[in-house]
Amino acid sequence: MSVSSQLSFVAVSQDDPLVEPLLAELAVEYSQRYGPTESAVLKWLRDHPAAEFAPPDGALVLGLRDGRPVTGGAFCRFDDTTAELKRIWTDSRHRRQGLAKALLAELETRIVQRGYRRVYLTTGDRQPEAEALYLAAGYERLTEPLPADGDVFPIAFVKALR
Repeated sequence: MSVSSQLSFVAVSQDDPLVEPLLAELAVEYSQRYGPTESAVLKWLRDHPAAEFAPPDGALVLGLRDGRPVTGGAFCRFDDTTAELKRIWTDSRHRRQGLAKALLAELETRIVQRGYRRVYLTTGDRQPEAEALYLAAGYERLTEPLPADGDVFPIAFVKALR
């Protein structure tokens, strides 16, 4: 049985209770890796405008296994032809099973359906497993992030889609 057949993907709003495990674990990880308190990170995550992760320009997608979120991520509009990935997460108890790769494929499918032709993302410099995931999924590392309003992290990737 393939990893993707073990998951059901659902689009949810940022305030859906199913999103809580994603936000909580991201807050713990970002706090441990980068220093702010968990509560500060959680506030930062929740303060992102929910409308950016909603149709028609974006989505927040969870991968559920037996009805429980085990992976998730979001995308929003970067520009007319480019979507930006955000909040890519896999539950720490379910890593190294191909779930993040399946999530990326699902997000890319939805991104193409929305009419975007490429994907952009930035990540922190203390997440080597994220860098490895994006490289393995065909993303090209940029020498520096693209100019953007809002949060920009030092490691940037781009991928052309169909």
